[in-house]
Amino acid sequence: MRPILLPILVLGLAASLQAQSTRLDAEVDRRAAQIQDKVLAWRRDIHEHPELSNRETRTADLVAQHLRALGLEVRTGVAHTGVIGVLRGGRPGPVVALRADMDALPVTEEVDVPFASRVRTTYNGQDVGVMHACGHDAHTAILMGVAEVLAGMRKELSARGRGRTRG
Repeated sequence: MRPILLPILVLGLAASLQAQSTRLDAEVDRRAAQIQDKVLAWRRDIHEHPELSNRETRTADLVAQHLRALGLEVRTGVAHTGVIGVLRGGRPGPVVALRADMDALPVTEEVDVPFASRVRTTYNGQDVGVMHACGHDAHTAILMGVAEVLAGMRKELSARGRGRTRG
């Protein structure tokens, strides 16, 4: 009887884990839909105000303020303008790191949209336009949204890592 019982128990555990995963997936989807407009607004704001690498002070401040408002542990000034936010989950388990770049490129924007970059700066001694030509504005906005969704679900998350963040 033991060889039959073991597969039944394993199947029961797998079904239970799948049901929990399905519930969490549905909750993530629901919460993401609620903040979709916010993420789009952040993306457009960041796109309109691009900053070159190691000059992302406005963007870093925006991210840090948002993470603090969510109750995350926040560390700024990492590798000059980087931001680290630590969300501690309510259950023991592994920690997952999510990362986004914030910098823009020394490129003049030629697209005519309401949130187009008009920023100009000096780069390598030359006057240049600055824009998010490679999607870092979207990366940053999406990760701000992910932080908001996960912060709202922290009790259900397995992410109580030990140790400290490194920059």
